[in-house]
Amino acid sequence: MTTDWNPLLRDQFDQPYWADLQAFVEDERRRGPVYPPRDEVFAALHHTSHGATRAVILGQDPYHGPGQAHGLCFSVRRGVARPPSVANIHRELHDDLGVPPPVHGNLERWAAAGVLLLNTTLTVRGGEAGSHRDRGWERFTDRIIEVLSARAEPLVFVLWGSSARAKRPMIDTGRHGVVESAHPSPLSAHRGFLGSRPFSKVNALLADRGADPIDWTLT
Repeated sequence: MTTDWNPLLRDQFDQPYWADLQAFVEDERRRGPVYPPRDEVFAALHHTSHGATRAVILGQDPYHGPGQAHGLCFSVRRGVARPPSVANIHRELHDDLGVPPPVHGNLERWAAAGVLLLNTTLTVRGGEAGSHRDRGWERFTDRIIEVLSARAEPLVFVLWGSSARAKRPMIDTGRHGVVESAHPSPLSAHRGFLGSRPFSKVNALLADRGADPIDWTLT
């Protein structure tokens, strides 16, 4: 990890859980497909530095289908079919800000704009959603949330779904904004995600704290 995250997270690499976690993931890779590829596990931290982070979108675990996960929550590479959750995110983005839905599901432009697209579990066994949960990744990603919450510069945490919303107690809400709703998946989007206007809310919270808005355009 060669970004400004390294000194902030380096203490985790000496923890016993970290060695156990990495041994588990390597054993899983010997047994079958694990997503994302090794060189993309920490892509969210490479795409969005600590200093550049202005908002955080918390996902759960990576997509478990071939060619989908590339280290940014909810995102897929261009040329990969849009997962239903991304289609719902695009729909809400259009309804909220009038941004035309793109034909792809790639969210790298958001990452470049300062949106940390962080899954709480960073790997998954192919074809088995949730298969790498409770193995140690959550300790690592909780530490990322703690580091961001302790930052003096304001940011906004976007919590979609019960797993993400469970992280709210870790956030200094006196310093940082929080936007939360149901998850954008087809199973829950109609229970409060659609119509929640998260993107305009993020920008309003940033403006309230004297920070510049995020350009949510996807091209």
